[in-house]
Amino acid sequence: MNELPLLTIITITYNAEQFLGRTLKSVQAALDLVARPEEVEYLIIDGKSKDKTLEIAKRFSFISKIVSEPDRGLYDAMNKGLILAKGKYVWFLNAGDEIFEPNTLRNLFEALKSSADVYYSDAMLVREDGSEVGLRSEFTPHSLPVNLKWQDFALGMKVCHQAFIAKRSVAPPYDIANLSADIGWEIECLKRSHQTHFMKTPLCRYLVGGLSIQNHRRSLLDRFHVLRKHFGLLPSIYNHFRIFVRGTVFARTHGKYW
Repeated sequence: MNELPLLTIITITYNAEQFLGRTLKSVQAALDLVARPEEVEYLIIDGKSKDKTLEIAKRFSFISKIVSEPDRGLYDAMNKGLILAKGKYVWFLNAGDEIFEPNTLRNLFEALKSSADVYYSDAMLVREDGSEVGLRSEFTPHSLPVNLKWQDFALGMKVCHQAFIAKRSVAPPYDIANLSADIGWEIECLKRSHQTHFMKTPLCRYLVGGLSIQNHRRSLLDRFHVLRKHFGLLPSIYNHFRIFVRGTVFARTHGKYW
């Protein structure tokens, strides 16, 4: 009987020919350094791309499964990935994002021996041309705690989604109608986590300019709905005032960060 994979990496794509190649090349480089690459399941969930996305994906033999069909948006596609995933842990790494460096996967496998429920790290922000912007914890107001708790999300997205790995057993489905569903997903994972592990080295290179950035005003309103659900109405109103003040001060002292 074949053993189930230890880790499922899920990449969501739609007309992603411009960026998918660098994502897959980073995964290939990391897999080349692990002793048992078969412990990694790699899924591509595609929204019926009309460009060369699938053609590019088919060049990489490590991909376990490609699903290409219409969906109802990013989080609907992520839910499809969660349903199909067989790994003990799930890691979302979307088109344009990269594994931080070739040694990252090998180091992660060593850390997974502790069998924590959640693993997280900082993320290196990068531009479309691949140049580094800086670590998320330094380039934005979101400082990164070493002992992460769900309550740390009172002021928004504490950990980059691509730098957050969870056991499939603690991972809930995403709210497909909410552009800030990734915040709620991380909070729910942490609420269910008995052990959360901080990785000192970044897990990913995160491409700046994702869906929530492109729909910024809508994502801010959706973020309020997420935080109200977990922290209550009045605390969320107060905390959003704090978010505004914090962001204004940070932008004046450090420059525009998004």
